[in-house]
Amino acid sequence: MSDDIDPALVAVLAQLWRARTETPGRAWSLAKLAKQSDLPMSALRRQLTGLADSGLIEMQMNEEGTGSAWLTEEGVRLCRAVFGEGS
Repeated sequence: MSDDIDPALVAVLAQLWRARTETPGRAWSLAKLAKQSDLPMSALRRQLTGLADSGLIEMQMNEEGTGSAWLTEEGVRLCRAVFGEGS
């Protein structure tokens, strides 16, 4: 990976890829993603917003602020290229 890439972004993508390979067809909660990527929720949400704007993930948010996120097919292709084969 390039030194120009934000390590927080890499951490979030790595966990979303892990979620896809460990629990195919199921999204991980934002709380679990924050814990697994070792990011505060505010930093996680910033990263997820950028990834969603880029079409790499989709998110579902509830009124109480909880939610979940998962890779789109474009996100799966990117993660497969970056992290190697998986699900």
